[in-house]
Amino acid sequence: MVKSINTKVDLTITATWFRGIASYGKVMIGDKAFEFYNEKNIGDFVQIPWEEITYVVADVRFHGKYIPRFEIRTKKNGNFIFATQDSKKTLRAIRKYIPADHMRQSLSLRQKLTLSFKNMINKVHKK
Repeated sequence: MVKSINTKVDLTITATWFRGIASYGKVMIGDKAFEFYNEKNIGDFVQIPWEEITYVVADVRFHGKYIPRFEIRTKKNGNFIFATQDSKKTLRAIRKYIPADHMRQSLSLRQKLTLSFKNMINKVHKK
């Protein structure tokens, strides 16, 4: 069994970790780190210390009424995508340890299309 690096736990909630194949387990938010543990496979876990996290990006839908998933971006180890049973509650617990300017909202579909169109126009004009 993997030992938790947290000394105090604020929230434990059912979650899914998306990494090619979905992994189901629990997310634990504590005073030292964000942790995910698979309930069935004890070797399937991730522990992300708070000082390693650069940004938390939430996929917000319907003006904040629904948040299907969020992404944790780290300094060295890449990006991790999670969905929890109650993403709002999870993000509120994360907000205690991550500054507000490091919590972002992902781009909407309209913003992504506009950005793609602008990039396409800029490429054409450079030629």
